[in-house]
Amino acid sequence: MIIATGATGVLNGATVDHLLTTMPPDRIGVSVRDPARATHLADRGVRVRRGSYDDPDALRHSFAEAEQVLLVSSSDLTADVLAQHRTAIDAAVDAGARRILYTSTHGAGPDTPYPPLAIHAATEQHLAASGVAWTSLRNGFYGDPSQLLGPWQETRRIAMPADGPFSWVDRRDAAEAAAAIITAGDQHDGPIDLTLPEPVTLADFAAAASELTGHRIDRVVVDDETWVADEMARGVPEAAARFTLSMFQATRSGHFSASDPMLARLLGREPRSITDQLADAMAR
Repeated sequence: MIIATGATGVLNGATVDHLLTTMPPDRIGVSVRDPARATHLADRGVRVRRGSYDDPDALRHSFAEAEQVLLVSSSDLTADVLAQHRTAIDAAVDAGARRILYTSTHGAGPDTPYPPLAIHAATEQHLAASGVAWTSLRNGFYGDPSQLLGPWQETRRIAMPADGPFSWVDRRDAAEAAAAIITAGDQHDGPIDLTLPEPVTLADFAAAASELTGHRIDRVVVDDETWVADEMARGVPEAAARFTLSMFQATRSGHFSASDPMLARLLGREPRSITDQLADAMAR
C-alpha cells in the first residue's frame, strides 16, 4: 500500500490523483489531519485515516500496512518543523514502511541564508539514518507566480530585490513526477533534483510576461532594505519580509543555480515553462 500525507493539499493531492490512474484505489491510503476534507478520496475507494505530525500514535495507525510512505514537508510556521518531520519518519519506520519519500527543496543544504534549506537537509539526514530506503524529492520552487512577482499586471513592473538563477516548476509537474517515482520498478534512492532544464531569473519572468501581455514589463531591482521597508509599509511583518528576502539572497549566492534533466525524464516531456505557468495564472 502507498500512503500519502497532506493529500488534502494541492501537491500531494495531485500526486494521489495521478496514482489513482495507475493502481487500484484499495492500494492507496492517505493520512490527513481532517478526514472530513478527504471524503472525495474515500468515495473513490482510498483508505482515509487521521494523522498529524504532532501525534505519533495516530501516524503509526494511519501508516499501517504501508510499503511506501510519501511525506509532505510541514508548512506549520508555528511548529518545530524539523521535530515534526522526524516524528513522521520514525512513525513510518515503526509502521514497517520499506521506503519513505519526502518532498524536499532544490538546494537543500546546511550552509544557506534561506532557513528552509537547512531544515530540509537535516530531515534528509534523519531519513538517511532511518534504516529504510528513502527518496528525497528536491522540487524547484512552485506555486502561483503572483506570490513571486507581486502585482506586476497592475504596475507592469517586477520590483523585487536582486536575484539569481533558480527553478520555478509547475506544481502539477512535481506531483506527476512524484507519482512516477513511487510506481517505478527501478527505485530512486537518495536526493533527486526536480528542476527546469535551465534555471531562470526574474528578468526571464519579465520577458515572458511582456510576451504574453504585449506590454513591456520591466524588471526593477530594489535595494534589500528598501524592499523590506516597503513590505512593512504594506502591513507585512518584518520577520516575514526578511524571510522572503533570504530566498532572494540564496538565489543570488548560487544555491539554486544547478539544473537537472530528471524531471523531464520522469514526465516523458519537457516540464511546463515559466511562460506556460504565467499564462495559466493569468487565465484564472
